[in-house]
Amino acid sequence: MGDSSRAVMGRPREFDIDQALERAMRVFWARGYEGASLAELTRAMGITKTSMYAAYGNKEQLFRKALQRYGAGPAAYVTRALEEPTARAVALAFLRGAVCTTTSPDGPSGCLAVQGALASSDESRPIHDLLVDWRNDAGVRLEERFRRAVDEGDLPRDADPRRLARFVMTVGFGIAVQAANGLGPAELDEIVDAAMLGWPV
Repeated sequence: MGDSSRAVMGRPREFDIDQALERAMRVFWARGYEGASLAELTRAMGITKTSMYAAYGNKEQLFRKALQRYGAGPAAYVTRALEEPTARAVALAFLRGAVCTTTSPDGPSGCLAVQGALASSDESRPIHDLLVDWRNDAGVRLEERFRRAVDEGDLPRDADPRRLARFVMTVGFGIAVQAANGLGPAELDEIVDAAMLGWPV
């Protein structure tokens, strides 16, 4: 039973599936979805195309898994920011987290969720839509957190949670674009400081 089962399943994988996904995530992060070729992805992952298809599915499925890994790893600052005790602290942690993630020496400059679909053909429309949904979800979560802050009296009654969430998202993604353009942490932190001057008290 054991031998026949092993024969049906084939040889065990000879690579670390999580490590290979981490490498693919970094290629997508640096090159975008369309800019990352299968040859470049598999070379970085240290596997063949056949192994990639067997382990992850096609390129789109690989990107979806890479985006999940990005959200749970480098972009986890979003979730951590939402746990801050005040709305101001949430906004500040979100923006400082964007600076840290988009300028980290351990990863590519910029943001995977922004750069992933900068150039988007009709063929890549599902990825474009996926990233729009991913970014919009972060905005909705911020809006809900700021709405709670209004209800709790942490924000003024006339504060607009949706407008504040859009403001934070716009600055955050602007930081990602500027990081990809070469701005460093100190310069981007100055942008955060300027943005927070307009925060409602």
